Amino acid sequence: MAGVPRFRVLAVLSAVLALVLAACGSGGASAPAPGLQKIRIALDWTPNTNHTGLFVAQQEGWFRAAGLDVEILPYTDTAPETLVSSGAADFGISFQDAFTFAKATGAEITSVMAIVQHWDTQIAVRADRADITSPKDLDGKTYGGFGGPGEQAKMRAVITAAGGKGDFKTVVLGTSAYEALYAGQVDFTEPFITVEGVEAKLRGEPLKTFSYTDYGFPDAYNVILIGNSPWLTAHHDLAKAFVGAVQRGYELAASDPAQAGKLLMAANPGTFTEPAIVTQGLDLLSAHYLRDAAGKVGPQTLATWSGYSGWVFDSGVLTGQDGKPLTARPDFATWFTNDYLGS
Repeated sequence: MAGVPRFRVLAVLSAVLALVLAACGSGGASAPAPGLQKIRIALDWTPNTNHTGLFVAQQEGWFRAAGLDVEILPYTDTAPETLVSSGAADFGISFQDAFTFAKATGAEITSVMAIVQHWDTQIAVRADRADITSPKDLDGKTYGGFGGPGEQAKMRAVITAAGGKGDFKTVVLGTSAYEALYAGQVDFTEPFITVEGVEAKLRGEPLKTFSYTDYGFPDAYNVILIGNSPWLTAHHDLAKAFVGAVQRGYELAASDPAQAGKLLMAANPGTFTEPAIVTQGLDLLSAHYLRDAAGKVGPQTLATWSGYSGWVFDSGVLTGQDGKPLTARPDFATWFTNDYLGS
């Protein structure tokens, strides 16, 4: 993953859409198995621990038992929010932040499950940076970023809340930001603690991290399962069968991360060259991120949606289809549903 590309805004351009639909047309799609209903889900990145529940459900036969032939679409440069909104995929792996910007531009998407209940990303510097003991020390430093529309505003909010001015430089590097951090070419970035954080420790280059919420920044669902809104309405029973199987997969990851890791690696032979990243990452996910406050896997609350997504609106960086800041606060209760979850 290294890290999942977290901030990708929906670009509803006719040329892009034509390419997407062509790529997912009859030439690339497989026919459903006899007697099973076809479901397509788009990944946000190459297979990683954030996808564990999907592959657990696949390996355990829970999709087929629910009458589903699930095709996990390989990662492409087209954002899953675009694929799902266009109908090129029925479901996709997304993030509350990326979803927020896509939904504001009119994307036909609904969040149906919280996979990672809290921020799994944090601000990180090299552990040997004795000059940086707080986000306020990042003033004047260089941030290795990912190019997201709300990314710098989030960094600035945390830095100022810690007592700094929020004045820093940004270079957009994508996932190359992690290597740039190790090499000292940038001063800070934001890795997934359960992936790059584990990887950094294993390679002997540990990170020092700062959690956004420790500085008053609202929590968010770092990883979510989204569906095409019209498709969900038209196929309620199919959607409930699929989401229920996925939820069951993540429940196993939460209760037995070792077994879930074995199933993830078995489903993707040759993908994980360092098994410890999977096992240690899933241990962290199981302990801190996959369950809500009540110990449940999957549910979402209006408070969390209104918290982070409301902050984005209030900060003035949330834009509509015309590219201008929204003037009316969205009804966040319509952006998500728990109706497709199991008990």
